[in-house]
Amino acid sequence: MAKLEDLAERVDRLVLRHQELKRTGALIEQQLGAVTAERDSLRSRLAAARARIDALLERLPTDGGAADAASRTLP
Repeated sequence: MAKLEDLAERVDRLVLRHQELKRTGALIEQQLGAVTAERDSLRSRLAAARARIDALLERLPTDGGAADAASRTLP
């Protein structure tokens, strides 16, 4: 009869371990969702920043003459 009790105890431990793993898996899924959302937000912010930088770069003069003229006006 001891073998049956040992087996029942092992099954109980297995069930408890399974429940723990299910909870851990659910928490990991939540964390993954949060990290994925944060990554997507950061990618969006990066794209917006790149667009602003590109717009600023387009406003800069393209020839070297403007830089030479600016340096001649300095004392």
